[in-house]
Amino acid sequence: MRFWFHPAAEGDLAGATDYYEACEPGLGEDFFVEFQVTLTNVLAYPRAWPTKEANVRQCLLHRFPYGVLYGVEPDGIEILAIMHLHRRPGAWKSRLRTE
Repeated sequence: MRFWFHPAAEGDLAGATDYYEACEPGLGEDFFVEFQVTLTNVLAYPRAWPTKEANVRQCLLHRFPYGVLYGVEPDGIEILAIMHLHRRPGAWKSRLRTE
């Protein structure tokens, strides 16, 4: 299945990876690998995770307090945010398309 990032979601991923790498060498890579595992699960079973709001679903990462928020579109998966679960929980809502 095809996927793409909302432009801000790419920044989420880079920022979190850099943060963990600064905390401890190698931890940023661990975070990125955990994200990749989560993304693989989302792509394999896109409707398996609960709807958070407005048809946006959330799949949690293991080991890290982050979730991947995504929308299931007719042509694939849009990754809206890779967000810390305890900081600014509604910030991703501004990334929703208004059609």
